[in-house]
Amino acid sequence: MSPSSPTPLHLAVALDGTGWHPASWREQVARPRDLFTAGYWADLVAEAERGLLDFVTIEDGLGPQSSRFLDPDDRTDQVRGRLDAVLIASRVAPLTRHIGLVPTTVATHTEPFHISKAIATLDYVSTGRAGLRVQITARPAEAAHFGRRTIPRIEAYDESDPDTLALVTDLFDEAADHVEAVRRLWDSWEDDAEIRDAATGRFVDREKLHYIDFEGRHFSVKGPSITPRPPQGQPLVTALAHATVPYRLVARAADVGFVTPHDTDGARAIVQEIRAEQEAAGRAGRPLHVFADLVVFLDDDPAEARARRARLDEVAGEPYTSDARIFAGSPAELADLLQEFQTAGLTGFRLRPAVVGHDLPAISRGLVPELQRRGAFREAYEADTLRGLLGLTRPANRYAA
Repeated sequence: MSPSSPTPLHLAVALDGTGWHPASWREQVARPRDLFTAGYWADLVAEAERGLLDFVTIEDGLGPQSSRFLDPDDRTDQVRGRLDAVLIASRVAPLTRHIGLVPTTVATHTEPFHISKAIATLDYVSTGRAGLRVQITARPAEAAHFGRRTIPRIEAYDESDPDTLALVTDLFDEAADHVEAVRRLWDSWEDDAEIRDAATGRFVDREKLHYIDFEGRHFSVKGPSITPRPPQGQPLVTALAHATVPYRLVARAADVGFVTPHDTDGARAIVQEIRAEQEAAGRAGRPLHVFADLVVFLDDDPAEARARRARLDEVAGEPYTSDARIFAGSPAELADLLQEFQTAGLTGFRLRPAVVGHDLPAISRGLVPELQRRGAFREAYEADTLRGLLGLTRPANRYAA
């Protein structure tokens, strides 16, 4: 067994439909009929908060889920369709008190101005617990929903192919610009811009609202925002990364990066590459969390977890594969693995429940108590904001005199 962690772990859960296994919706605990109700999502986030988790992420996209790399599919045996992740988070926020809410936003076809005010609003609704997970899309069919641009087709993600590398680099550069514009808009109101003095009739100090005058290759944004500076100053920015180009986005633009190592050596190499990119971007002194993603099948009896995975694969008609490592075992075995991975320089983990109705409670009621026994996880929430939970200070406003 690994020794107790020198610093406590951070834990997040990635929520996606009924779970990350494609056959999860057919399990008895899955509640597929409730999937498009507010109550379903409220229950999931309440369970994660019961486990004192740092935050949840909520998956989203600009096209139906698909088993294919870039194309829609015609399958009818898997969950298709989603509610809007930002709106789910805003609906759930008043029902929770401590846990962070990090919806996915797709930078490729959405405007930074809209995203900035949506996440700023979420930060107000949640009193300082908002974040976003920025994502790109290279799917031609999704570009066709918007009709503003076409995206050249790539057959596979291969950074050694010059055309693929150029396209992917362009999409991630655009995402970095998107985040920069969003961050500037969050700062475009100084903290004390609102006077709200009925006696003098002055609601706002116009000198404390700022044009951001952002000019990028894909868009320009004048500003200021229409939403005052969020309670956290800067809500959390997160991104998932699998290779050098997205690692660069994490290093340049994010507060938390999600990565997908399959062993400790792989984790160490990824962390080193991200830290090098951070230094190259001039952000070496900035706090940046690196979390590993794992898909989890959790049962007290490890054999039961493995059997459940095999049974779900059989129902699906094919073995489940993932970009992230797939873990099937007991909470104690998972705690061992997390502590081993932590030695590679990871600061936390984002767990993807294979069947959310089964594996989310196994995280909150099985894994968390096991980590607490080892002194490796919090016993109570120690901060009121998401930045506070992650040990990040509230940043100064870049436009304040």
